[in-house]
Amino acid sequence: MTVSVRRAQPEDFERWLAVHEAVAAEGKWIGAELPLDLDAVREHFDDGVNGERRALFLAESEDGTVVGNFKITVWSFGVADFGMAVLDGWRGKGVGSRLLEAGIAFAREHGAHKIALQMWPHNTGAQRLYEKYGFVVEGRLRRHYPRQNGELWDAVIMGLVLDEDTPGSSLH
Repeated sequence: MTVSVRRAQPEDFERWLAVHEAVAAEGKWIGAELPLDLDAVREHFDDGVNGERRALFLAESEDGTVVGNFKITVWSFGVADFGMAVLDGWRGKGVGSRLLEAGIAFAREHGAHKIALQMWPHNTGAQRLYEKYGFVVEGRLRRHYPRQNGELWDAVIMGLVLDEDTPGSSLH
């Protein structure tokens, strides 16, 4: 089954929320956990739809069902970061690739010299996807994120350098 990717519009909130909530309910792929703070989630969505250097992309199946989302921000210092969620049953079918391609293109169009992300170490499928697009592991945040169950989870930091031509620091 094919998917299409497009920019989210304000009227897409409920459809986007359904994906965000379903993936959060799994408790192992994204930072959000249930119950969601709907005011904060709405602000997060609106920020992605209305921001000048931000974008929120939706992946839709042939029947119009939203099966994944991707929010990217290009910060004023030229580094972009993003978060992505794909519904169970749609992972490993190219949805993440399509969303990531849209996000990389957006970052390039908005002058980013690098894209960075944080992910859970157990999310090996996502890591393989990112590596396929040239991301490399740059570090690990040890015992960094508290979870509702009381655990402290590590995060893996990955990056994709888009600008290899500008000189690096001379202060090594």
